[in-house]
Amino acid sequence: MASYAEQVGERLRDVRVQRGLSLHDVEVGSEGEFKASVLGAYERGERSISVNRLQRLAIFYEVRVDGLLPRIGRAPGSPAGAMTPPDEELCIDLQTLGHREEPEARTLESFVALLQVQRGDFAGKMLTIRREDIRVLAAVLDHSPEELLARLSALGLRRRAG
Repeated sequence: MASYAEQVGERLRDVRVQRGLSLHDVEVGSEGEFKASVLGAYERGERSISVNRLQRLAIFYEVRVDGLLPRIGRAPGSPAGAMTPPDEELCIDLQTLGHREEPEARTLESFVALLQVQRGDFAGKMLTIRREDIRVLAAVLDHSPEELLARLSALGLRRRAG
């Protein structure tokens, strides 16, 4: 089974090809924002893409951010070992997050800040991360969604929604 970064890369490549673009076309069309060599490294799974870059690429391709991520649900007839999506939304404890120093906590903090701006939600001590958001964040951190949820639990950041 391919690593999650490789699966993200395959999806990035699929979307680019569906748009009828070469790596060079993307570099030229983005006025150099996305260098062909860097985009190629993302597509081969050799390099992880940040949340901000993923969002900028989605804007360039005119797709939703989660449209650039691999599908995590098991399709009918697919092997039993295929990934399945997390069943629940996730609540992030923002107070605990502010005290964590791990690299993934810093990335999560940036991601949460983007969500708060998008939603206009700055008042709470908790923030609900939706299923689609979990997929995006997992891709950025080069984890499967299940691995991400386990890591957030280990850091004391995960709370049940509801």
